[in-house]
Amino acid sequence: MRNKLKAISLFLVAVLFVGVLAACNSSSTGGGSKEVSVGIVLPTKDEPRWVQDEQRFKDALKDSKYTTEILFSQGSSAKEKENVETLLNKGIDVLIISPHDGEAAGAAVEAAKKDGVTVIAYDRLITNTDAVDYYVTFDSLAVGAAQAQYLVDNAKGTGIPLYLYAGAASDNNAFLFFEGAWSVLQPKIADGTFKIANSSEAITLKDKAELSRDEMSKILGQVTTNWEPNEAINKAQTHLTAAAADMKGDVAILAPNDGTARSIADTFAADSAITSYVITGQDAEKASIQYIIDGKQSMTVFKDVRTLVKDAMGMAVDILDGKTPETTGTYDNGEVEVKAKQTDVIVVNQENVKKELIDSGYYEASEFTGL
Repeated sequence: MRNKLKAISLFLVAVLFVGVLAACNSSSTGGGSKEVSVGIVLPTKDEPRWVQDEQRFKDALKDSKYTTEILFSQGSSAKEKENVETLLNKGIDVLIISPHDGEAAGAAVEAAKKDGVTVIAYDRLITNTDAVDYYVTFDSLAVGAAQAQYLVDNAKGTGIPLYLYAGAASDNNAFLFFEGAWSVLQPKIADGTFKIANSSEAITLKDKAELSRDEMSKILGQVTTNWEPNEAINKAQTHLTAAAADMKGDVAILAPNDGTARSIADTFAADSAITSYVITGQDAEKASIQYIIDGKQSMTVFKDVRTLVKDAMGMAVDILDGKTPETTGTYDNGEVEVKAKQTDVIVVNQENVKKELIDSGYYEASEFTGL
C-alpha cells in the first residue's frame, strides 16, 4: 500500500511539473500571451545594409524588458503582408516596417492598425494610407542633394556627359533622392556644365527646376535600377552601347546607392572610351568603402544606421511606455502628413573615410586594405 501511495505521489509531482513547464512555455512561445512587444519587418536579406540592421535592432533591445522579432520579406509584398500577420498573431504592440513597395504595404499596416498596433515606417515611407503613425528616416532630399553637389563640385569644364540612375519606382525614397539631386543638378544642366546622356525624358525637362511626381516617374522609367546591381549593369551597358562619342570621355554618374554604384562603375571602367568618371553612392557599404579607398567609387552618403535604429527603437519604447515620441517634421504620404524623426547624413570620400568610418567605430581598419 505504501509503495502504491508513493507511486501516486510521484505521478502527481510529475503532472504538476509538466503543468509548470507548460505555463512557462505559454508565456514565451504561445498560449495567447504576449510573445513579442515590437515586430520588425525588413525588405530583404540580400543587401548587406539590412542584415546589419537586423543585428543592430537585436542589440538595441537586448537589455530591455521588451522583446522583438525580425522578419524579412525578400522583395515580396505578399511575403511582407504575411510577415505582418505573423507578428500580429504574436501580440505585438508596435510594428516597425521598411516596406518593399511603399504603396503595396498599405494593406499590411492597415491590418496592424485595426489590431490597435502603432505603426512606424522605417527608412522608407508607406504611401497612400492613414495607417502610418510615425516615420523614422534620413533626410532623403538631403541625400540626393549631397550626391549631386559632389558631382557639381568635381565638374571640370563644360559639356560633361551626365548619366542619371535611380532606385526603384516602387520606393518613395527613390523619388525623394532624385528630387534632391535634380534641384542641384538642373541649374548646371541648364547652364551647359552637364549634358544628359541617357534619358530623353530628362532632356525634355532640363529647363524645369521643379518636377512633378509624374515627370519624375517618366525619368525614373528610363533610368531605374530597381536597386538591383544586375539591373544596373544591364542599364549601364545599354546606355554605353547607345552613347555617341561625345557622350563618353570624362563623365559624371549619379548612382542611387552603393550596390548599384559598384556595378555601374565596373561597367563604365570596362569601356575603353570612358577616360574617367565621378560616381556617387549611398549607404557606406563595406565593399564600397574599399572601392572608395581604391579609387573605383568617388563617394558615398553615409547614413549612420546606428542612429536610425536607435531613433526607431527609442520611439517604440516611448510608445510602449505610454509616452509621446519626439518628432522633427512631417512627410506627406499622399493620404496624411506623417510625423517624422529625421537623421543627418555625411558625405564620405577618400579624404575623410578614416575619420568618419574608422575613427567613429563604424568599421574596423583591419576590414580594409590601402587605408
